[in-house]
Amino acid sequence: MTDHKGNQKAMLPTLAPMLSVRNGAKAVDFYIAAFAAAVLFRVDQGGTIAHLSIDGAQFWVADESPAHHNFSPDSLGGSTVRLILTVDDPDAVFQRAIAAGATQVWPVEDQHYGWRVGRLADPFGHHWEIGKPLR
Repeated sequence: MTDHKGNQKAMLPTLAPMLSVRNGAKAVDFYIAAFAAAVLFRVDQGGTIAHLSIDGAQFWVADESPAHHNFSPDSLGGSTVRLILTVDDPDAVFQRAIAAGATQVWPVEDQHYGWRVGRLADPFGHHWEIGKPLR
């Protein structure tokens, strides 16, 4: 990466989770419907791998591959991570995800620690907390 004068600039680190799922093509369709995710990159050959963005928050989705030690929550009997999605209107995003097929774990509510947040499970076993800080 270079600046406007052509000088080399250091790339800022980023962190984007890759969600292993069973049936990656259906998962991508779910994330588009539930979270209005945009597809930045997608390959559907011998399985699906996709790079998605929710208003700039990026993540990846790929079919599980036990041969490469990539297991879905279905294979593990649960997920080892929760995803925290911070949005302006958590109630609307939460309801859209439920309408798209997610299951409520607990509803969106004001929490004593200063957040309005709810938790849901997507149809592929990943848990999402949808919320925003209260000010």
